[in-house]
Amino acid sequence: AADMIRVIPQDFFAELCEQVIQHLNHKIPGINTAELCQRIQTSGVDINIGDLAKVANTLSFLFSTAARNNLSTEELVTSLGSGVSTLPKHAVQVIRHVWNEQGKAIAVSEDARNTATVGQFVDMKWKLGVAMSSDTCRSMKYPYVTVTLTVADPSGQMTDKSFEMTVPQFKNFFRQFKEMASVLETV
Repeated sequence: AADMIRVIPQDFFAELCEQVIQHLNHKIPGINTAELCQRIQTSGVDINIGDLAKVANTLSFLFSTAARNNLSTEELVTSLGSGVSTLPKHAVQVIRHVWNEQGKAIAVSEDARNTATVGQFVDMKWKLGVAMSSDTCRSMKYPYVTVTLTVADPSGQMTDKSFEMTVPQFKNFFRQFKEMASVLETV
């Protein structure tokens, strides 16, 4: 990860660290690595989304481990310097600053983080469509519903999951959501 961090400009690295901290503090549902990667590439840096996701996962592990061990800023910086592959100076400065400013908040919320080992629901979109015909069937005319769920996995990476349902399946899906809502209102 140290080699990948070297190519990321300091301002983008600082933004990534901020997003990781905000995710660990449950202020944002996930880290939008696709959007950040596109902006870094636009600035002329050759990095792919997979490498940026690895850096985000490394930072998440670093900050959450430091929070679990209740490390001070100096202890964190010292442990970074003793690693096998040392980080560039600008990265250590950013990590020091971010941890100094917001590290204590993670330590408080880390217990809640340990219980959240599944993805977090971020958004849902749906659309109604009708298949009129195809190469093999001249007249279909059956409506269907396409649902796209946006989910942030425990490391903060956001992904979209799409699926199609018949109208009766969607009605059942909707009924189950209404049941969940009514149960949640009683809590």
